Parts: sequence; C-alpha cells; structure tokens
Amino acid sequence: MAGLVTTPFGATTTAMEVIEGIDLRGKRAIVTGGSSGIGVETARALAQAGAQVILAVRNTDAGEQTAENIRQATGNQHIRVEQLDLSDLNSVCAFVRGWEGSLDILVNNAGVMGIPKREVAAQGHEMQFATNHLGHFALALGLHDAMAATGHARIVSVSSVGHINGEVNFDDIDFHSRPYDAWVAYGQSKTANILFAVEAARRWAGDGIVANALNPGRIASTNLGRYTKDAPANPAASGPASTGVSIKNIEQGAATSVLLAASPLVEGVSGRYFEDCNEAGPHQPGIRRGVAAYAIDPENAGRLWKISQNMLNEAQ
Repeated sequence: MAGLVTTPFGATTTAMEVIEGIDLRGKRAIVTGGSSGIGVETARALAQAGAQVILAVRNTDAGEQTAENIRQATGNQHIRVEQLDLSDLNSVCAFVRGWEGSLDILVNNAGVMGIPKREVAAQGHEMQFATNHLGHFALALGLHDAMAATGHARIVSVSSVGHINGEVNFDDIDFHSRPYDAWVAYGQSKTANILFAVEAARRWAGDGIVANALNPGRIASTNLGRYTKDAPANPAASGPASTGVSIKNIEQGAATSVLLAASPLVEGVSGRYFEDCNEAGPHQPGIRRGVAAYAIDPENAGRLWKISQNMLNEAQ
C-alpha cells in the first residue's frame, strides 16, 4: 500500500499527548460506550480540548458518574449522558430522534467480544454483529444530516486486530447454517467496522464527512473482555501468531481514536485503517497487526452496506 499516512506518534503515545494543543471548543462529539475502557479516555481527551461530549451508553448511572469525573478532571462542564443500546435498533432510533443540531465527531467505540454461545439481539441478528456493526451503522445513518451540516465531520470506528480472524460471511452472517464460533463472529463484526468506514468514506465524501477505522491494540482491564472468561480461547491470539500486536494501557489505547477524531495531522484522510497512531500496512500471515485485504475491499464494503441497509429496512 503506497502512501501510508504517518504521524510522529506511536504505540506508546497517550490520548492526552495526541490532543495537546488542539482546540475543539464549539465542536460536538458523541462517544458510544463512553463510560468504560478506552471510551472514557477518548471522551476525557475530547473534553480536555473543549468539545461538548455526549456519552452514549447503556448504563446511564455509570455514564453520569463518568461524566462527573470528566467534568472534574477537565473543567469542561459540557458533558452529557444519553441512553443507547446498540443491540436494539429501537434504542438507536430513539437516540437519533432525540438528537438536535449538528455533529462534528462520532466515535463508534462501544463493543462486545467473544460471546461464548450464540446470542441474538432484539431484531434477531447475531449479537456481536448487531452490536459492533449494525447498531453503529444505524446510528451513523441516522446522524448523517447532522454530520453533513458541519461540512467537516469525522467518524471513527473502533475495530480490532481480531478482524484478521475472518471476513464477513455474506451468505450466513447470523450463523444459521454454520456452527457458531465466538471468535469468528467477533472477527466478522470487526471486519464490518472497517468495511463501513471504507464505504462511508466513498458515499459521504461530498458531504465533507470522513470515516476511518482503527485497531486500538490489546488493552488490559476493560469491560470488553467480560465474556472471554467463558469463551473458548482464541487460538489466533496466542503463541507465535500473536507477534506484532501492541499491548497497551487505557491511555495509550485511546490515542489512535483521538488522533482520528481530532488531530489536524489526519485532516481529510478517509477510508483508512490505523493502528499505533499510523495507517496500517497490509496484514502478513502469522503477524497480529496490519489490515486484511478483504477488510478494505470496496466491493465487500458496498455489499455490506446494502445488506445492512436491508436489515434496517426489515426491522422497521
């Protein structure tokens, strides 16, 4: 891949280092899953720069506590909490209906990982795909006009090195015909996050909306791993094949999200996949980093968009 985007930052850079010197006063940002893990640090960094930040969360009690902590830490009082359950499209629609005004930054950060047994979301789709991709897809579509109104909006989709576990199985997304596998399902959903960014970048370029995806690294001590104690071990994430993925703390894990959400260093960059605050190169077999070719394939991206749109239409 020629012309990869590079920055002075790297794997050990923190979100606060990325945001230093950036002024987001007057900007509005949504961070899904903003009450735990790297979502908290992403929201805190954007708030530090002066943005009005909306924490879109399932647990509003936890969200309110996080919001107060951010207010105290940053002095920014413009932190709001809204209820959002990405696994239920009715909740997404309610959130969109309640939105007023423009939107500068949408960080699709929330996610679930490694659900050990097949579960279905409110509209019947496999839970990891429904939560990680379809809910965020519906959210972005619903907020499109609010983002287009700014002429410079940014969408950030938090994917994972786990996308290299497998591509989207367009013939059986919901595991009706094939055996359910927690890590295949997770990988599929994370590939979908990247494909969304690729297609949104193409479709919405004329609206001034950019969209990128990222691998935050392997982050210890977040709620994302709450299912994994019961899930079978991910064979691709251990042993020699794990070489390459950056292991980070939460402050470092949020840095690439903040870079794509706010940094002038990536102004106008769209449809790309980043890791360690730089655009990723092609995935190499046996290395747990880089981007798989199928995850940035424009035909796959267009196909997923149409299928996802059909899923939303069927849910109405």
